[in-house]
Amino acid sequence: MDLAFLHPLYEHPGPWASVYVDTSRQTEDTGHERRLTAQAMAGQLADQGADQETCRAVQGAIEDLRRSSDPHGRALFARDGEIVLDAALVRPPQGGDWAEWASLPRVAPLLDLAGEDPLCVVAYIDRKGADFELRNALGSQEAGVVSGRQWPVHRTSTGGWSERHFQLRVENTWEHNAAEIADALAVCQEETGADLLILVGEQRERRAVHERLPKRLLGRAVEAPHGAGSRLLDEDVERIRAEHVREQTETELNRFRAARTPDGEGRAGAVEGVPALVEAAREHRIDELLVRVDGPDAHQEVWIGEDPSRLAVRRTDLQAFGEQHAWPARADDALIRCAVATDAPALAVSAQEVPVGGLGALLRWK
Repeated sequence: MDLAFLHPLYEHPGPWASVYVDTSRQTEDTGHERRLTAQAMAGQLADQGADQETCRAVQGAIEDLRRSSDPHGRALFARDGEIVLDAALVRPPQGGDWAEWASLPRVAPLLDLAGEDPLCVVAYIDRKGADFELRNALGSQEAGVVSGRQWPVHRTSTGGWSERHFQLRVENTWEHNAAEIADALAVCQEETGADLLILVGEQRERRAVHERLPKRLLGRAVEAPHGAGSRLLDEDVERIRAEHVREQTETELNRFRAARTPDGEGRAGAVEGVPALVEAAREHRIDELLVRVDGPDAHQEVWIGEDPSRLAVRRTDLQAFGEQHAWPARADDALIRCAVATDAPALAVSAQEVPVGGLGALLRWK
């Protein structure tokens, strides 16, 4: 997950209000329920020591969600009476709505609730062209239309000496249209940065387009087994998206497993455990952060300074580095702040044997 969107959260010191709101339930009483949620979240923050201005800002932002059609939820981050970041979630927060007031924004849940959401171009293909649709967990939108040659596109028995000539013209039309669709798909993928291309249509038409895609896109293209009119197509798309996430995660975990073995110079390319990660973060060596949100190390307390790279396992260690101010923070949130500062991505992992404790990192040495 690219963490660049979190930069605004680290441009000012804390403390911070972090609020996760479930908007997946839509009823006739949604407006009233949102108002009750807004009051409850503001009350929780006030009980934890948040200032009145920030509580009011959070309450107002949640009340505004009564008009929202978000299918899953929102994460709100506020300080000094201002909502600094309002992030859409791709799945509802576990356990429902909750709020926290702490020295750092509570961003680690975003890795699971807002990350790894593959963007897809769904291409509805027929012999005359294709319609493109962009899809992710938050919905869909039209992404273009390709109109190929319109005649001849159907094989028919014409009779007489011209039948073979006619059939060849049909084949040529199909091939031309498939090439046009493939070219347009390549442009659409480049412009949108889509992770996947999902081809929908008759098998021969899907295959004709698939075979004409540029080599760089062949690993991103998948043919859906059901057509546009099938009620199973949505399930196909979600299955393909989930498989893509699993494959990407497994690839990174395999990299992590391999990198734990020291090289010829005795340097490992991966570390796990809070002390080793804190040291790597101080030295700006985290290349990719791996986080299991429910891992036992995630909520371990560390100490942070004003600079993201100023962190330590013990407060006295931070003082020894010359830091005048120190605040306690969760290890996962402190390490994510360091990753944001050095433009390192983060990956949410599920119940795996690695990293031990739930926190790990691939390292950079140059």
